[in-house]
Amino acid sequence: MEGRPFSDIFYEQFLNEEKLMGSKCKKCGALFAPPRSICIKCHGSDMEWVEMKGKGKLAAFTCIAVGPPFMMKEGYDRAHPYCSGVVELEEGVRIVARIEGVDTTKPETIKIGAPLTAAYLHRGEGEEMRTFLAFKPL
Repeated sequence: MEGRPFSDIFYEQFLNEEKLMGSKCKKCGALFAPPRSICIKCHGSDMEWVEMKGKGKLAAFTCIAVGPPFMMKEGYDRAHPYCSGVVELEEGVRIVARIEGVDTTKPETIKIGAPLTAAYLHRGEGEEMRTFLAFKPL
C-alpha cells in the first residue's frame, strides 16, 4: 500500500484484491472512501492509504429500473431493478455502492439502518475483468 499514489487505477486494483481502501489525511486525520489525494477538510496533500473494515449500515437507497447500458447487459430492467445505496461505514465515512441481496421489486422491505458487509462483484474476463464494490445484508 505504501508508495501507491492515490488514483482510480490503484483503487480499482485494491478492489480486485477484495480490499476496500480509503485515504486518511496525515495532517487532520480526516478519512475518505473512495480515497482522495487532497483533504477537503484542511486542504492538506499528505495522505495515506487506509484499509476499511467493509462493514456498515444502509443510510439511503434507491431502486433503479432504467439503468445505464452496462447494467442492462447484466439483466437489470423495469422488471428486474437494481439497488444503489449510501453506506455509512463503521469508520464514519459514507460510500455509494450497489446493494445486493435485497428484494428490489419490493423496496418497502429494504430498511434504512440495516447492517451490511462489503461484497466484490467480478465482471468480465482477462483484461476486460473489472471489480465493482457492492454491499449485502449481514
